[in-house]
Amino acid sequence: MDSLRADHLGIYGYHRPTSPNLDSWAADAVVADNFICPGVPTTPVHTSLFTGQIPLTHGLVSHRGGMDLRPGTPWIPGIFSEAGYMTGAVDNIKRLLPWYTIGFEDYIDPSRRFRHVWSVPMSVINQRALPWLREHAGREPFFLFLHTWDTHTPYLPPLDIRHTFYPGDPCDPNIDTMRPFRRQYFYERSREWLAQLHQDLGREPITDAGYIEALYDACILPLDQALANLFAQLEDLGVADDTLVMLFGDHGEMMGSHDIYFDHHGLYEGNIRPPLLCRWPNGGIAGGRRVRQIIGHHDLAVTSLAAAGLDVPAEMEGRDALPLLRGEAVDDWRTHTLSAECTWQAAWCLRTDTHKLIAAQGPSLHNQPAHGLYDLVADPGETTNLYLSEWELAAGLQAQLENEIALRLEDLGLAEDPVRHENISLGRRWFDWLAQRGRNN
Repeated sequence: MDSLRADHLGIYGYHRPTSPNLDSWAADAVVADNFICPGVPTTPVHTSLFTGQIPLTHGLVSHRGGMDLRPGTPWIPGIFSEAGYMTGAVDNIKRLLPWYTIGFEDYIDPSRRFRHVWSVPMSVINQRALPWLREHAGREPFFLFLHTWDTHTPYLPPLDIRHTFYPGDPCDPNIDTMRPFRRQYFYERSREWLAQLHQDLGREPITDAGYIEALYDACILPLDQALANLFAQLEDLGVADDTLVMLFGDHGEMMGSHDIYFDHHGLYEGNIRPPLLCRWPNGGIAGGRRVRQIIGHHDLAVTSLAAAGLDVPAEMEGRDALPLLRGEAVDDWRTHTLSAECTWQAAWCLRTDTHKLIAAQGPSLHNQPAHGLYDLVADPGETTNLYLSEWELAAGLQAQLENEIALRLEDLGLAEDPVRHENISLGRRWFDWLAQRGRNN
């Protein structure tokens, strides 16, 4: 579920009723409260999903950075295929990563009839996936990957539900919360779909950023209904209890906090903490249980293979989360994780159960501090930077972060950290735009 952040779902405590069907389904599933991306955005995290490796290891630290998988990298669709599973995907990431189809016997791309690669909703995914399930589920073991874009920009939910969560006037001249957004390159990138919103409203400009967030929330409603249809199909086929279903976001979406509007960069919780919900009653994963430990996308590859009883390649760095999902005690589970970004800006973070340290590796286009320390318990919105006031804790986490990066680089035989030394893949456009504005002014 591309660009879906956890805290905009009812099961994660959201105040708006965006996900009634998913919330009901989760009552007999297991919810991960701290599912954290090892890297953002799409390319790094999707690659971690299928390789069981962190971005430093598989080599793709940025989105559209022109890098390829390192030779010999494991790829779970191929592993399932070789083990006799029917493998299928309804997806279009191959248009960004041509090698993404490896291991899939059926790779169905419904995006060609859409103007943008990121506009394929779950309802269209179901048009391809439900017949596929009727053909294969219950007849042979299967591995199916579905990728939907409902909550990715542009936020253009159907007109009949567009104002479900916004009763006010989005063009109120007394409100100007869109002003910071209008000075950004992302505003320039959004002009097309903002023009569509203006046309549908019959007036402009939109002045309230809260309206855009309400549109994002309205986009969850059709996704939620389509998921209910998928669940119903599994029930009708009699395979719901014997199928491991993993529902997750690849990353979240920022709604204006920390100066990041309507995109998925930055290492704050709104971006690196998407949802993860799993259900497999015959495998002991059910009952509405919640898991507090930190799980990452690279764990899902290992967990999938373990659930199928298949050998896990030694090259995979993720861990089998089945014991956690089954409610078993795991004394040696990780107490922290690292995340990286190198697309619009370059940064690392180290996240524990209670704190997060963010260390920029280059200039920020959002006037963010070079270092940030946040208490995630007392300050879940990450509004107060404690880096100077709690400098001893900050220094300790900083040393731990740098040491773990150095050890991993040494293991990989890399002289330099690519997050720091690779040129940010898309952020260059923003710098070029700023330079052009300077010349024009």
